[in-house]
Amino acid sequence: MMTRREFIGAGAGAIAMAALRGRGHAAPHSTGKPPNIVVILADDMGFSDIGCYGAEIHTPHLDRLAGNGLRFTQAYSAARCCPTRAALLTGLNPHQTGVGGMVSRIQDPPPPEGPYQGYLNDRCVTIAEALRPAGYSTYMSGKWHVGERPQHWPRRRGFDRYYGLISGASSYFEILPEERETRIMARDDERVFPEGDDFYMTDAFSDFAVQCINEHSAERPFFLYLAYTAPHWPLHALPEDIARYRGKYLIGWDRLREERYARIVEMGIIDPQWKLAPRDPDCPPWDDYDDKDEMDLRMAVYAAMIDRMDQGIGRVMDALRRRDMEENTLVLFMSDNGGCHEKIDGRSLHRPGARAGERGSFVAYERPWANASNTPFRLFKHWVHEGGIASPLVAHWPAGIRQRGELTHQVMHVTDIMATCLDLAGAAYPQAFAGKPITPMAGKSLVPIFRGETREPHERLYWEHMNNKAVREGNWKLVASKTGDWELYDLEADRTELRDLSEKEPARAAAMLQAWKTWADATGVRYQS
Repeated sequence: MMTRREFIGAGAGAIAMAALRGRGHAAPHSTGKPPNIVVILADDMGFSDIGCYGAEIHTPHLDRLAGNGLRFTQAYSAARCCPTRAALLTGLNPHQTGVGGMVSRIQDPPPPEGPYQGYLNDRCVTIAEALRPAGYSTYMSGKWHVGERPQHWPRRRGFDRYYGLISGASSYFEILPEERETRIMARDDERVFPEGDDFYMTDAFSDFAVQCINEHSAERPFFLYLAYTAPHWPLHALPEDIARYRGKYLIGWDRLREERYARIVEMGIIDPQWKLAPRDPDCPPWDDYDDKDEMDLRMAVYAAMIDRMDQGIGRVMDALRRRDMEENTLVLFMSDNGGCHEKIDGRSLHRPGARAGERGSFVAYERPWANASNTPFRLFKHWVHEGGIASPLVAHWPAGIRQRGELTHQVMHVTDIMATCLDLAGAAYPQAFAGKPITPMAGKSLVPIFRGETREPHERLYWEHMNNKAVREGNWKLVASKTGDWELYDLEADRTELRDLSEKEPARAAAMLQAWKTWADATGVRYQS
């Protein structure tokens, strides 16, 4: 008889695929009321890290949403946490909001105003600010990371209620004493310091989201933004969750990538002609790695963090069902960027002797496992190759999404979430707000896709982060790392970016480069040619 651990390890992907098969079309029906909207964002989670996108990680609640909703195979983030959050909240390119780069910590002097100022400017509006005039209550639980000073906090940007981490990352068990000046948690407008041995940040964010749903007046629709820090480092998880995965990852990252790739192909998420990208050149073969037990533990903790997030999403959905709200609530789930390659060992926050997962540890799962998280793509968070910007996107709305358990290959960008919310709410995007002119929205509504239609695509999508640069035009993508040359890929034939066509298509590459430079110059992007 299989143990629980063996069952999860062998069957999670199969379970996810079974949940997604055999779904027919179910015509949406109108309730006559604008839908509630729940946007859920994971942090530093790779393209293939949930069951319905090929993972062995146990995510039954997300798999259920996918099995009764729609999965996007070509959804894009903005390559890093803060730029993506700015784009999601405003429907603008991150540079247009002032968050083209990293958010500055509160103790730093305020940076000069402009595309890299590190907090939302006054020429943009958030979804919350735009939906309030349409009668929506607005709630946020989780990571903010688009402005650390109190004048930039969520309640100043349209949210009625807020609880979460203003800063980018912290211990999941506490705000460490040595970080209390630089890591901020808040409830509404007040700083808080979580206490007690039972505090775990992922659960706290889920708890507050459930509380908002339970206490919401059903006379009004609501917008809830649930922004988890999971599975961003440090690797912290609860023992019972870690135990489900311990030993599973002794197969190593090479075999894990192969198994995930096979499942993604079987699910139809990727075209089998797209070859699995080779192991990252800076990652050793698993067979050559010495401390396999330690790396098995790190990936087990990472998986446990995603598992616990999924459990929280399940509790949010239970709250909606108890209040008879699930039918007319749009739920969107995606990640803010690809898996994170960063190595953080040796920081003073790590207590000697503490192991990954435990209070007092401060480590990451590192480049080889991030390479597996981003299967089948190459590169990571921070880059704008597909491994850095490709995200899962699950959309669930029984009253409004025609497809059930199906895939869409239409391209979407994180800026489309604002446009979708306004479309569903019947709300106008303002030309001015609080006496300031507002930058025209870049995003496009996803509602036609929900209806089973072909949406007019973006003419082009643009990226820049830390001098990593890209533009996508139709199925063509021109991309360059900050230290590399421009590369050209036909994503219809080669989305894993293995065959550079820049020399075969010089005219196309030149035209796309000129389009990118025109956009960059107009947007105030800093770049090196």
